[in-house]
Amino acid sequence: MGIQSWTYIIVGVTFAIYIGIAIWSRVKSTKEFYVAGGGVGAWANGMATAADWMSAASFISMAGIISFAGYDGAVYLMGWTGGYVLLALLLAPYLRKFGKFTVPDFIGDRYYSNNARLVAVFCALLVSFTYVAGQMRGVGIVFSRFLEVDINTGVIIGMLIVLFYAVLGGMKGITYTQVAQYCVLIFAFMVPAIFISIQMTGNPIPQLGFGDQLNDGSSMYLLEKLDNLNVELGFNEYTDNTKPLIDIFAITLALMVGTAGLPHVIVRFFTVKKVADARKSAGIALLLIAILYTTAPAVAAFARTNLIETISNKPYHEVPQWFKKWEDTGLISFNDINNDGLINYVNSEDNELYVDRDIMVLANPEIANLPNWVIALVAAGGLAAALSTAAGLLLVISASVSHDLIKRVLYPKISEKAELTAARISAFFAVCVAGYFGINPPGFVAAVVALAFGLAASSFFPAIVMGIFYKKMNKQGAIAGMLAGIGLMLFYMLKFKFNFFGGGDSSSYWFGISPEGFGTIAMFVNFIVALFVMNITSPTPDHIKKMVDNIRIPENE
Repeated sequence: MGIQSWTYIIVGVTFAIYIGIAIWSRVKSTKEFYVAGGGVGAWANGMATAADWMSAASFISMAGIISFAGYDGAVYLMGWTGGYVLLALLLAPYLRKFGKFTVPDFIGDRYYSNNARLVAVFCALLVSFTYVAGQMRGVGIVFSRFLEVDINTGVIIGMLIVLFYAVLGGMKGITYTQVAQYCVLIFAFMVPAIFISIQMTGNPIPQLGFGDQLNDGSSMYLLEKLDNLNVELGFNEYTDNTKPLIDIFAITLALMVGTAGLPHVIVRFFTVKKVADARKSAGIALLLIAILYTTAPAVAAFARTNLIETISNKPYHEVPQWFKKWEDTGLISFNDINNDGLINYVNSEDNELYVDRDIMVLANPEIANLPNWVIALVAAGGLAAALSTAAGLLLVISASVSHDLIKRVLYPKISEKAELTAARISAFFAVCVAGYFGINPPGFVAAVVALAFGLAASSFFPAIVMGIFYKKMNKQGAIAGMLAGIGLMLFYMLKFKFNFFGGGDSSSYWFGISPEGFGTIAMFVNFIVALFVMNITSPTPDHIKKMVDNIRIPENE
């Protein structure tokens, strides 16, 4: 049976499961819609959190970036993994004890101000829409290649599926759908990794195969061979770093604190029954996330090695069928500059091969000649990763509009039924905007997502941390800090990523820090501005200080 047939079967079955869960878990109250009724168990929440957090950037794009950047790509592994540890230890239990629905809810109540709430709503919408842009791009890539439909059609199909289970089931439907999606995505990521590890090194454990000898009789280690292949083509050694140390530090820290400030991940800890379950689910999620994250470097090395050996300096008319199929999507292309019919893949102006980083994980099983069902399974995994995170983000957008804006600011007396209707309408419009980003993607999945982390780092992280651990922080300081941080990050992102305000190349970066890492600088600006403004304005009321003390007092559970 062909790849397309297998894809229709496997993707069809997984979509049927997601829709079935949505019908089973349809909600009738706002509490169920926003936080699944607060009754999700630790294991279910841990699996859902892992799926929510491991987006298309983790599944599709991270290994792709590492396969091209080599050592430099490790910043994504360190930043995202370290950030989750930071979130689990520093924020999750306290936010669960606070017991609200959303991050803007916490900001608004902690800083006793609807203006603070409105700023937080703006930040949540900005972060979520930036993040969801990467997810929709991932959906479009998978559909365009494996189901051989137009990218726009693929994005629309993905939108409809997400809309169905997000609007019908709310957080309750999303939670149990994400449990299923975690199972699909981790199985889809690990199966081909195990196959290829055995194929290349004879070791069935990819994490060990990554550092093992090749079984081709050369007695070379995988990374040693990859270094040699890269050097032969004019690239830096795979295991060498080229980024400035300050940029590595900045990107890693921005991703860490950005993770700890992501509203769609934080809201997951409002869904559990008690504070102890928030801690347990955080630990469970970290363990489940580690399975994919420790495998990603191996997948990156396997994919890079196979790509170079399969394509470089080979006659174009002899390229495998997978190359032609991906060429139809525009994500890989060959331009015969010297008209010799050979694919000249080198790190110079004579390079004739363009490879989109986002195809590396998805194309890897095809390059390695794995069975068609494995190739189709990876497609289903990519969709599961993208849709699970997209659903979580869409719920954040929906809740920010219906609960934080309409219920808490504009119409406090709105009925629960009307609020639920507003939440579903908000989700519908959010899906439409997400679809636009999928059809008009602004860049690589992981690169776009990294910007979302920078926005979260520059806005939410300082406000949440000081809101929990520094009871003197007042509303004026928090608002000024958030506006200064996210304003600076937006300016830098637009200037150097989208060439507004004069633009410029990497040589023009401030302090040598790329847009993906500038969230670190913007975060420090947030802290400094917040502390300065706090010291020249009225102090925090005593009842707010008592509330903060109560958040930090452990419960007997």
